[in-house]
This record gives sequence, structure tokens and C-alpha cells, in this order.
Amino acid sequence: MVVVPSGTGVPAPLPRVGAAGDPDVAGWSRRPPTPDDLRWDVLLGGSLFVGAILSSVMWRVTGLIPDPAEGWLSALLLAAQTLPLAVRRRWPSAVAVVAGVTFIVGQALLVPEQLFSNIALFMALYTVGAWEPSRTRAFWVRAVVVTAMFTWLLVSIFLAATDPDEDLGLDRVGAFSPFVAYMLIQLLTNVLYFAGSWWFGDHAWASARERERTAWRTRLLQAERVRAEAQAVALERLRIARELHDAVAHHVSLMGVQAAAARTVLGTDPARAAAALGHVEESAREAVVELQGLLGTLREGAAAVSGVPVPPSAPDEALASLDVGRIPRLVEQAGAGGLEVTYQEVGEPARLSPLTSLNLYRIAQEALTNTRKHAGHSARADVRLRWLPGEVELEVSDDGGTSRRAAPAPGTGMGLAGMRERVAADGGTLEAGRLRRGGFLVRVRVPVAGGDGAGRGATTGRETTDG
Repeated sequence: MVVVPSGTGVPAPLPRVGAAGDPDVAGWSRRPPTPDDLRWDVLLGGSLFVGAILSSVMWRVTGLIPDPAEGWLSALLLAAQTLPLAVRRRWPSAVAVVAGVTFIVGQALLVPEQLFSNIALFMALYTVGAWEPSRTRAFWVRAVVVTAMFTWLLVSIFLAATDPDEDLGLDRVGAFSPFVAYMLIQLLTNVLYFAGSWWFGDHAWASARERERTAWRTRLLQAERVRAEAQAVALERLRIARELHDAVAHHVSLMGVQAAAARTVLGTDPARAAAALGHVEESAREAVVELQGLLGTLREGAAAVSGVPVPPSAPDEALASLDVGRIPRLVEQAGAGGLEVTYQEVGEPARLSPLTSLNLYRIAQEALTNTRKHAGHSARADVRLRWLPGEVELEVSDDGGTSRRAAPAPGTGMGLAGMRERVAADGGTLEAGRLRRGGFLVRVRVPVAGGDGAGRGATTGRETTDG
């Protein structure tokens, strides 16, 4: 008959965090036990065996069990009951079956020990629920063991009730006699005992799965953060590449036009050739300043990663000064390069963010570069900056030129793509396409946060014509 000792609850082992795999997928299992877990299991099995031997000896001394099993047989059965717990996390189902069978055999042969045998059985059933990878096998193994235990309990109750030689000192007469009450207590105790081992085992499995789920989500968040950082770096590289494209394409294109003009008039008009070469020198200087500013940005980015401070340089400040206030200067440079271009600003200027102002300047620069590249030197371009209620509009158009080259310069598509990205970053709209009358139009509208008139730019209605 199963007799349950008090105070046999054992805390669930704490698995380490970080097992691989998604805990929410079917077939998930706990990570294998650590070497420390296995060493504790060996210590547990050995301790229970020593305690069971001492308990058996004390039971023999009390003489409460008549005709107990032989000492060597008791020691053998107690060893089979407790020592397999040393490998309980490796083979939980096998250990539970061995513990259950050995427990019934020991009870049938009157092994004088009940305390540590019950603890070992509880630990075996608990381990099946907490560590068995196959949840189907975990259910059926425990169901078979528990069914066998209750069957043995009922058989023991029946034998005790019908054995005339069995004297427990309890009155057997009546439905609620002391004997019946004693047997009901045993039945209730065993129900709570086996239900507890079942529930605690499942709870330990669920807790381990929840810890793994938390660790898995943490790893996903870390991977997402790394991915976001990589995307930010890629976007920053694209931004710098766009800045390099706009700056180099504009200045190199302008230098090429001015150098060609200088070569053409070098023999007939040295003064014009010298002026054109002066424009080449000025464009080269401005290109170097802008490139140094971009490289300074790269150095600051590297310093932020490495932790080494890099003092800001003057080229960075020069790069930061590129805004809508420099568009008239941009128009003058285009006119000096042989392009007939006009500039007009309408409305009351408003304050723009530095990024928005830089983007408008770059869009105007790229549009004029495309005019020289695709429409030729004979084209006429118009640049208009309109300050409207709540937004600013930049428009660059050309007439397509009167002469056509045999092979127009091929485009990479990066110019218009860069314009779209800049406008999208400012929350504006972009219109770009060919005109019916000929030529090309680029129109940008960007919202303005306020209209306090503190923005940079030319005076209202000013018009500049170059070329």
C-alpha cells in the first residue's frame, strides 16, 4: 500500500537560457542537461539511496513490520528505486517505469522503507513531465505508472479489508468505520500525491518553454536591431553617394564645358580663354571643398563607431552652407559655363530646415547639370523659387536646345532617383518629365513648417539672367 510522507516537494531545476530553436514551433524540446545538472542528479540518486538504507534499518529496529524482506534484497530493491535518478534527465521515461515497478515489488515483498521510496517515485514522475521531449510519451508513461499505482493501492485495500489475520487496530464495522476512514485518507493522499507530481512536472516544462520563448524573442530583437543598424549604415552610404554624385557631376560637367570653351578661343581671344580657365579653377576648388566636407562626415561617422573624437573642420562648415541662398550663385556658375539661364524668386522667404535647404540646392544643381548634359550649350534654362503659403516650390525647366548632338550623353538614372529620395525625405512631391513644346521640367514642392520670413535667399521678385 502506498503511504505518502509529508514534505516531499522538490523544486524544479533551473535550465539555462539560450537553447536554439523557436519554442513556438511543433516538436520543440528543452535543451540537453548541463554537466552541472548531471552532477546534481548523481548526487541526488546517491543521497536518496543512503537515506533509504538508513530509513530501512530504522524501520527494522522498530519492529512494526512483521517478517520484512531480507536485508540484501531490501538493499537491492532500494538501489533500483533510487540510483536510476542519477540519469533521470537523460532517460526520464525509463527511470519512471523502473521506479514504479520497483516500488510495487518492494511494497509486495515488505521492504521496510516508505519515505525515500516515495520521494524517488515523486521525482521520477516529476522528471517525466519536466524533461521528456515527446509530450505524447510523457503523458502515456505517467498515465500507465499512475494507473498501476492506484491499481496496486486498491488491491492492497481489498486484501487488508478481507484478510481476517490483518489487525490494524481499527474497527471494520460500518460504512464510516475507522478502517474505512483510514483507507479513504490513503486514497485521497495518493490522489494529491500523484496529481502534484504530474502538475509540477508540466509546470516546469511550461516554465522552461516560456524562458526559451523570452530568450528567442530577445535574440530576434537583437537581430532586428543589428539589421536596422545595417540598414541605417546602408542608407547613410546612399546619402553620401548621392551627395558625391550631385557635387562631382555638377562641377566636373561645368569644368569640362569651361575647359572646352577655353581651348576653342585660346588662339583668338586669350582673355576669354583665361577667364574660362579661371572658372575651371574656381569650380575645381569648390568641388574639392565639398568633397572634403563629405569626407569629414565620413570621418565623424567612423569616430562615432570607434569612439575616437575627430574635431570638426572648415570644409564641413562650407558643406553645411549649401542651401537655397546659394542657388543664385549656382545660376551664375551655369551662365559662366555657357548656359543661358535665368533665376527668379517669388514670395516671402520662410525658414527651412538645413536638410531641406540643402536638398533644394542639390536638386537645382542636378537639374542644371542634366540640362547641360542632355540639352547642350544652346539650351535656355529657367530656375524659379516660389514661396507659397505653407510650402516652397522649386522649378527648373529648359527648352531642349536648338542643336542636337549625334549621341546624347547616356544617363545613369541616379540623378532623378536622388531627387525623388531627397523630396521624399522632406515629405514633398516631385514632377519630372518632358514638355510638349520641347525641353524638360523639374518641379519640386516641399512643405514649410512656418513662414516667419527668416529664411535665406534672394529678395522677392528678383530675376537674374546669365549667358
